[in-house]
Amino acid sequence: MLDSTNMIVVTGGAGFIGSNLVQALNQQGRDDIIVVDDLRDGHKFINIADCSIADYLDFAEFREQLALGAYRGLQAVFHQGACSTTTEWDGRYMMDNNYSYSKALLHHCLHNSIPLIYASSAAVYGANEQFVEQPACEQPLNVYGYSKLLFDQYVRRVAKLERPYSQVAGLRYFNVYGPREQHKGSMASVAFHLHGQLAKGDRVRLFEGSDGYAAGEQRRDFIFVGDAVAVNLWLLESGVSGIFNVGTGRSQTFNDVASAVIAHHGRGQIDYIPFPEGLKEAYQSYTQADMQKLKAAGYSQEFKTVEQGVAEYLATLEAPV
Repeated sequence: MLDSTNMIVVTGGAGFIGSNLVQALNQQGRDDIIVVDDLRDGHKFINIADCSIADYLDFAEFREQLALGAYRGLQAVFHQGACSTTTEWDGRYMMDNNYSYSKALLHHCLHNSIPLIYASSAAVYGANEQFVEQPACEQPLNVYGYSKLLFDQYVRRVAKLERPYSQVAGLRYFNVYGPREQHKGSMASVAFHLHGQLAKGDRVRLFEGSDGYAAGEQRRDFIFVGDAVAVNLWLLESGVSGIFNVGTGRSQTFNDVASAVIAHHGRGQIDYIPFPEGLKEAYQSYTQADMQKLKAAGYSQEFKTVEQGVAEYLATLEAPV
């Protein structure tokens, strides 16, 4: 087995945020990175094909090795791996991937004094319109959100975040978009889908109104993936523990995203379509991260607007591979 002393593990490292994190570490001069992922969908290889890493492990093998006591000398773990399909209702599968796996990794890191920075989700808030990192605001609408919330609650109890054995930081991602998400299918960002629709014609599609919002006026906190990665790297450098929202602190409409995509292409019109059966009841029509806790911890970098981030993103989609 490779000597992993002082290396960095990125679980979900061939996925969307994970591969962007690997790339950012490379840009810092780090290539002592172990990527852990599940490549049954082999198309994801493209996300790390241009990255420099020390090793790759299937996540099942990694879990087995953890149980045997391997990887005790790591410098840090960025735990981005999860089932992120919000429409998945196989609760047993979801809880094994997002809860049991995360618990095992948490205990490994705590017992070996390894910093753990992990992906939570704004899905823990559900239909609540207060997005503060407090139990009173946490009301998930689906089993994905519940799996993320349950692990956050477990971290609060076990890691004793006021005095943790080692750094433990959870990141409640809001609507992240940007390069290296093409493998996500229906779970890819609205910007990605609208870009693809304009490549095939002159019209883009958004959902009709819901929860008192007019068509396309539902609001989300859209954050560019590079900004989400920057928070991860800052947390490792700062050593701060806690559970933090990772958004921009401002909501923008789906119409804003569509307008940004149309502006980039210089053409296009918007059609509004009904919600698919069963989706409307579990749909967040409004999100806006309360960023006070992260700012109070010392984070001061600015976040891109939808207009800035979408323009940067779409330029990469049109660049030669």
